[in-house]
This record gives sequence, C-alpha cells and structure tokens, in this order.
Amino acid sequence: MDVGLTVGDSIARMAATVEGFDLAEFSIGEGTDVDEIDRNRLDEVLSEADADLCVHLPFKQVAVTPVTEINDAIRAYLTRLLEWAGAQGATKAVLHGTARNPHDTDLRPAFADQLSAIGGIAADAGVELVVENVGHQKRGLPLTVLGDLARETETAVCFDVGHAYMEDGHDGIDRFLSGYGDLVSHLHVHDARSRGDTHLPLGAGEIDYGIVAEELGGFDGTVAVEVFTDDVALLEDTRRRIESHLAP
Repeated sequence: MDVGLTVGDSIARMAATVEGFDLAEFSIGEGTDVDEIDRNRLDEVLSEADADLCVHLPFKQVAVTPVTEINDAIRAYLTRLLEWAGAQGATKAVLHGTARNPHDTDLRPAFADQLSAIGGIAADAGVELVVENVGHQKRGLPLTVLGDLARETETAVCFDVGHAYMEDGHDGIDRFLSGYGDLVSHLHVHDARSRGDTHLPLGAGEIDYGIVAEELGGFDGTVAVEVFTDDVALLEDTRRRIESHLAP
C-alpha cells in the first residue's frame, strides 16, 4: 500500500508537504492549460521526495450529459489532459462520477458508454482511470449506482470514505465496500461530521474507520490523505492512522 497526499493544483504546496509520502495527487483545474504547468518543477519536487504522481481531473464539469455533442467534447478535453498526465508519468487519474442529472435513469447507459470511453483513453495514455463517489453532491451518482456502473464497465474506483459517510453514513460505507470493495484501487481518506464538516484529520470527526479495515484490511492499492491543511504533523498523523487500520 502506498500512501500519499492530495495537494490541489499547487506545486508549492506539494513541495511543502509531500516529503515522506509515497505519492502526490495533483489537481488539474478546470480550464487549466496543462502546457503552462511547470513540468520541470513538478518533476523536481516529485524526484526530491521520491514520490509518484497521480492526477485529479477537473471536478466542476460533469462526466456525461444527455447531449451527444457535449459528451464528445468532454472526451476530447479529457483526452488532452490524460495524454499530458501519461507523459508526466502519472499512474492514476481520478474522475468524479457525475452527470447532468444523476437521478435520470435514462442517462445511465450514456454514462456507462462515456466511462468506458474515458477509461480507454486513459489506458492508451498509460494511466489507470479511477471513478470517485461524490453522491453527496448535487451532480454525483448515488453510491450503488456508481458501483454498478463501475462493475459493468470494469472501471476501478476511487472510494472517498468521507464522501460516502456524508451521503449515507456508516451504512453507506459498509454497503459499498461489502458489495464493490474489489473494485477499489484508490482511496481518499479524511474524517467528517454529519453537520457538514469534512476533510478533517482522522480522529477529528465521526467516521469509524474500523468499518473500512474490516473490508479492506491488507489493502494493496494507493491511498491519498485528503485533509485540507498544510500542517505536516496533522497530515503525518492521519497517514499513521490509516496505515494502522489497513496494514496486513
């Protein structure tokens, strides 16, 4: 198991926090011209930390709409970003599981087609696509729907524990991992409170990570600590906690 950090779109934040972690998950902002990202500095920071690179694809735009021409444009846009990620040596790319209307059952076949196509684009670029659960958000597919579509399309999952808790509490975490845990290749870990606080250090919220340990003990994928702080001591504490939960 490799444990890293989400660092947003800031190479400076990566440089300040990633030392001692196995990977950095770098976000590509919506509308970002990837050719303007300082590749040399990015490579330098990763090399100095001996860390791998993952990327998070833009999250404001949905993955699928009812309009074929828009879906074509989304794939073309993501092709450019995934080719950049592959050239940069990224191992995984996170895509939010979103749709214009996530509760429109008629749109689900189109989502499956879109997910398969984007996964193929990623594979051609040498990157593993992982689809993330964001069912607590307005455009996010519900947990079970996302799991069913990921299985149908043979797409790996980025399971965000905090997002699942915000959507459906501990029951949601348990049901998803018991039904789809074999699809999980990448984890986002943070703590949360039902009142709306999220992306907290582990131990600062309400999530029982023992549930995750029961289903994913001995996990051999990648983990990104997604705690919204630059306090390295807090980030490292969350790393130690998740390692203690998931260690073989």
